[in-house]
Amino acid sequence: MKKDISIIGVPMDYGQTRRGVDMGPSAIRYAGMNTRLEALGYTVHDEGDIKVEIKERADVDKNTNLKNLAAVASGNEQLAARVEEVREQDRFPLILGGDHSIAIGTLAGVAKGSENLGVIWYDAHGDLNTAETSPSGNIHGMPLAVSLGIGHPVLLNIGGYTPKIKPENLVIIGARSLDDGEKELIKEKGIKVYTMHEIDRLGMTQVMKETIDYLSGTDGVHLSLDLDGLDPDDAPGVGTPVKGGISYRESHLAMEMLAEADMVTSAEFVEVNPILDQHNKTAEVAVALMSSLFGDKLL
Repeated sequence: MKKDISIIGVPMDYGQTRRGVDMGPSAIRYAGMNTRLEALGYTVHDEGDIKVEIKERADVDKNTNLKNLAAVASGNEQLAARVEEVREQDRFPLILGGDHSIAIGTLAGVAKGSENLGVIWYDAHGDLNTAETSPSGNIHGMPLAVSLGIGHPVLLNIGGYTPKIKPENLVIIGARSLDDGEKELIKEKGIKVYTMHEIDRLGMTQVMKETIDYLSGTDGVHLSLDLDGLDPDDAPGVGTPVKGGISYRESHLAMEMLAEADMVTSAEFVEVNPILDQHNKTAEVAVALMSSLFGDKLL
């Protein structure tokens, strides 16, 4: 990995309806992220946060059922530009969320100029919904579909191009809550998914070996890690917890194997909600997993 890391916070909670995830970047910083990364020998450049206007409610667009479309698009346009600047400085972009809708901007920034960016989507959810398939209209359930070139034109054109990624360069790990439309899209596009059934059956070591091998021909890999991918017992401070998730130790193993593979070129950690957390436990988990991803070892 690049030894220079740029941290970008995105205090965005307009992609869903439970307030509080906008404080995620602050909670992760408070959990000692910078100190942990610097102790591993990295130079950390904290670029601060994207400016997101905080209101009780974002403006309503009567032409769509997507909630807070303009606010989400605005934040992601800013993020895409900032991430692209970080890449031009030859630094590793590390993004702190915020809800998972921010992945639209992250991928718009990291995928620009890449023909075959690999993506690991570590999440309880597929985030492959569209306006037509979403039960809620929450955009945090749509960033992966948008990045594949499926969705509302305003979101598709963030960064000035679409699609950002290819379905054959994508692996979803930890899925256990998929809507019917998402299941159909997964089958239609041939997306590689390791549900909790596969993780239980194969074990995390085999899942990660297969994932690393599957993405070995890409131009680098972006890791998008939603803390609700972990079991709520280990990461309680998330907006959409789903029981029966990946354990804390399994997640460390996954990060350690990615560190050994030396293939991750950008990453984001999202959906930390301090209001729903227990003594900042989930933010501390996020920092611990980052530490493993960047090469921290027991011995």
